[in-house]
Amino acid sequence: MTRSRIGIIGCGNISDIYLKNLTASDKVEVIAVADADLSRAQMRAEQYSLPHAYSVEELLADPNVDIVVNLTIPKAHAEISLRALEAGKHVYGEKPLAVTLEEGARVLEVAKAKGLRVACAPETFLGGGIQSCRKLIDDGAIGTPVAATGFMMSGGHESWHPDPGFYYEVGGGPMFDMGPYYLTAFVTLLGPIRRVTGSAVITHEERTIKSEPKRGQKIRVETPTHIAGVIDFASGAVGTLITSFDISGGAGLPPIEIYGTAGTLRVPDPNNFGGEIQLRRAGSREWETIPLTHGLTDNNRGIGVIDMAEAIVEGRPHRANGEMAYHVLEAMHGFHIASEQDRHYQMASSCEQPAAMKEQA
Repeated sequence: MTRSRIGIIGCGNISDIYLKNLTASDKVEVIAVADADLSRAQMRAEQYSLPHAYSVEELLADPNVDIVVNLTIPKAHAEISLRALEAGKHVYGEKPLAVTLEEGARVLEVAKAKGLRVACAPETFLGGGIQSCRKLIDDGAIGTPVAATGFMMSGGHESWHPDPGFYYEVGGGPMFDMGPYYLTAFVTLLGPIRRVTGSAVITHEERTIKSEPKRGQKIRVETPTHIAGVIDFASGAVGTLITSFDISGGAGLPPIEIYGTAGTLRVPDPNNFGGEIQLRRAGSREWETIPLTHGLTDNNRGIGVIDMAEAIVEGRPHRANGEMAYHVLEAMHGFHIASEQDRHYQMASSCEQPAAMKEQA
């Protein structure tokens, strides 16, 4: 198989794991990295023995780059993706697809017009944890799914992230940061969403950075930091999703549970690729630990890029596709809109459940 040639734009924290996994793959070839700060690109190029450390403009102009992996901060996602598409390159982006719905729609429109592909993180749903749960549900282990819950409860990123300010800008917050993991897992397991509603608040208008090198600096909070949402799936199942940066004392809630007519499934943390699965069958008082049926259980970030590269060659849909990413983006906006306008938000978009991965434990 011809290997797709990869150029990565954005050489911050998350780029390290992408580079580690993509450079180790025999399915793709990383040929260049770029960053607005050229020194960061040069550092990554040296670290991974890559041939090119570029400016953004140079990478987009390189005819040898087939796929751009867009690892910039959220407010730059749409701009960089659009520029890559206009340069004739497929795009895989970090989540979210864009900050606004208008930007997200534009990315998909340009890709369609140019016959190019768009993919978007999170790709953790391709890992052994979520895929093993998908098989259990598809095989009827919990009967017909009727409800789901998801909880992402934290105290915020200012306690550990070296540069946490963008998490509190428009396009950040716990829903846009972590919501994609949960909503993508929900869509993978239960299918598309029909409508949402919710409540969203800014609990603290200012945050103090506790991590180095910006310890003591203040962050002005521009986006809600606690969002409680309700989801009506097209299938008829009902979901609850809470994402928060305001839980300073910790919480003991499971990341995801799916409730069916024949049992309950505890799904691993959707921010990870593996994890433990537990099943409690109807009429039983005991939880069973269920062995994973699928592989990819380490930090396999980059597998979505590889799946898209393979899909291009094989002529099949890729799994972490732009339509699902846009559907998730719309749902996230929907929670905020519903809270602001005291109503349910009816989804305008839909998507297909991505094809299940082959068993490979």
